[in-house]
Amino acid sequence: MSESTAPVMGNLFTPEFVADPYPTYRQIRESNPFFRIPGTQDWITVRYNDCVEVLRDKRFGIDNDRRMREGHGDDYMSVPAYASLAHMMLFSDPPDHTRLRKLVVRAFDARSVEKLRAMIRGVAKQLVDDMLRADRGDLLTAFARPLPITVICKMLGIPDEDHHRFTAVEDRAGRILDPTPMSQEELDEANANTLASAAYFEALCAERRRAPKDDLLTALVQSETEHGKLNSDELTANIALLFGAGHETTVNLIGNGLIALHRNPEQLALLRARPELIPNAVEELLRYDSSVQLTGRVALEDVDVAGHHIAAGEQVLTLVGAANRDPEVYERPDELDVERANIRPLSFGGGIHHCLGAQLARIEGTEAFAELLGRLPNLTLENLDAPRWRPTITLRGVSALPARW
Repeated sequence: MSESTAPVMGNLFTPEFVADPYPTYRQIRESNPFFRIPGTQDWITVRYNDCVEVLRDKRFGIDNDRRMREGHGDDYMSVPAYASLAHMMLFSDPPDHTRLRKLVVRAFDARSVEKLRAMIRGVAKQLVDDMLRADRGDLLTAFARPLPITVICKMLGIPDEDHHRFTAVEDRAGRILDPTPMSQEELDEANANTLASAAYFEALCAERRRAPKDDLLTALVQSETEHGKLNSDELTANIALLFGAGHETTVNLIGNGLIALHRNPEQLALLRARPELIPNAVEELLRYDSSVQLTGRVALEDVDVAGHHIAAGEQVLTLVGAANRDPEVYERPDELDVERANIRPLSFGGGIHHCLGAQLARIEGTEAFAELLGRLPNLTLENLDAPRWRPTITLRGVSALPARW
């Protein structure tokens, strides 16, 4: 590691970094864009093409068991939060990943989610109708969270009367995904949430076994009875994954996007004047301030990447939030430009673990911005200079978004 990289390492994962990681990303890119963290088996890479290579190369995987044993000991499966992660497709390699993903991929393909657009638009319209009964509030709780939560609840078949169980903002909900260790308090909170979620979904699955419905939950429950398809632990863990992944990206896309647009009022005005740009703007907002900032891969065998030898078992943290601002790929990467062409953000990852809900999030984002910008011409954000960012580094989003409209 070069001397110029050393002081940058001290900036990583501090509150200042969480508030604005992009200056640090720029320092890393300019000093040493692919390096091993001293004293660890972890590498960091920030360039777009290097991140793409790692994410797509089948010689890299998740190898969750090895990572968890190294980080948390051989008995990590006795910890509810870690055990749940181990059963999720997100933390599985083939053949388990292939088996699990096949069970749900059809529900999230482009044709299937496009059929949901009218429903999504209707949910967004109703939320704005409700907002117009007041003149101010928290946009996160009034709109950004309930929109994708309502959509994924409807897809799964969660009863309408239970939707409120999932709308509370949990600042540290994504901490378990961070590469930095959790405190005991954070782990206790994660375990409690995991157990509560598992109990709720187990009860709902039992109901679907008694009375099947036309929803994704029933489809998954029925897969449980097919030999080798899905066991009970995988069932509840992956329902929880679909629920969490099905809304977190969109919540942050809407929140981060609104902040970016209001900090760039000329871009906001352009988008209001030319709403046909909104689908492209969603891609630019994903690039500009990504909902997901990093993802990791473990070398399953010795691999050479960008002139570096990665030994089997070593992990590469791809900082996709940095890659999305790579000047070798995008001109003026630190500027927001809703008319930008050829946007290919890495915000949904890549390779076999490319986010299942990517197209769903894009449609939700498009309908959300169309409704908010089209019907709330006086929308302004408060605390724009110092929003309260959630204390996570993998998922990037705010805890609240106070606004007037």
